[in-house]
Amino acid sequence: MPASQVSDIRHDWTRDEVLALFKQPFNDLLFQAQVVHRQHFNPNEVQLSTLLSIKTGACPEDCKYCPQSARYDTGLEKEQLLAVEQVIEEARAAKASGATRFCMGAAWRSPKDKDLPAVVEMVRQVKALGMETCMTLGMLKDEQAQMLADAGLDYYNHNLDTSPEYYGEIITTRTYQDRLNTLDSVRRAGMKVCAGGIVGMGEGEKDRAGLLMQLANLPQHPESVPINMLVKVAGTPLDQQDDLDPFEFIRTIAVARILMPKSHVRLSAGREEMNDQMQALAFMAGANSIFYCEKLLTTPNPKANRDMELLSRLGIVPETRHVARDSEEEEQALHQAVAEAASDHLFYNAAN
Repeated sequence: MPASQVSDIRHDWTRDEVLALFKQPFNDLLFQAQVVHRQHFNPNEVQLSTLLSIKTGACPEDCKYCPQSARYDTGLEKEQLLAVEQVIEEARAAKASGATRFCMGAAWRSPKDKDLPAVVEMVRQVKALGMETCMTLGMLKDEQAQMLADAGLDYYNHNLDTSPEYYGEIITTRTYQDRLNTLDSVRRAGMKVCAGGIVGMGEGEKDRAGLLMQLANLPQHPESVPINMLVKVAGTPLDQQDDLDPFEFIRTIAVARILMPKSHVRLSAGREEMNDQMQALAFMAGANSIFYCEKLLTTPNPKANRDMELLSRLGIVPETRHVARDSEEEEQALHQAVAEAASDHLFYNAAN
């Protein structure tokens, strides 16, 4: 299928069509993904996001991949919800390191109303730093989604994890429809969606195709699509799972790029196990976002300096965040620019 035929925004993909993309020769698939990527993004920019666990452990869910589940003995120390001041300090450090989006995650099935005021304040203060805000707090009710939206939350992360058919092999404590309902609540509240999944959990190619088809056939594509490689944590049911072929992971990135042309496709958990060459292939396949920190909630991530060294070697630069300003702010900025220019000894006033 020529790249020109798959770059349009569609929401009606069939399983056979998606599988046909997966089954192409590797070079052909990457070429298509590159063409689509260049139609919508600068191919030499990558978005940098930082993820902080604001409440760790003791989650009642039974997700087989997750060390934060209370059902598994992984040696993870439980922590209460962080203080707002501590979160803001971490956000300032992330911004100073080059991150433009700050993501906050809490190990909850769903947030309790008593915790929402602190969470809302975190959103407001991080937003005031000039960063994009993202949260993942579990399932949301409509009124909770609206509270977060009113506080200025830009993105809400809620992954589908895998295909509907394989989902029951991984999670039994919430349904696939529960996840779709939360995404619907987020959209209706006016927030952007961050939704992806995890590969390498023993699923087949049909399941990877099914996951991406579900995401691409949502009424509106997620603005961010994190593609996670399973991190095998001792004590979880998947800690002995066989490794996924690295080329299958890259194929998943490429198909995600083709199906969701305008989404940021994020190279997410599992990067610690990827060498530089594999990460470079992921960028070539259309990944244009990474988590830029030393931990993703509770699992390791490559150190920031290694990330920057790799991006420099590849000629990739951090994506710049453009903050929209209203007309009054634009006028003030213009006056400020004129005033600064007037004070410059090289400034010549043509009105004189």
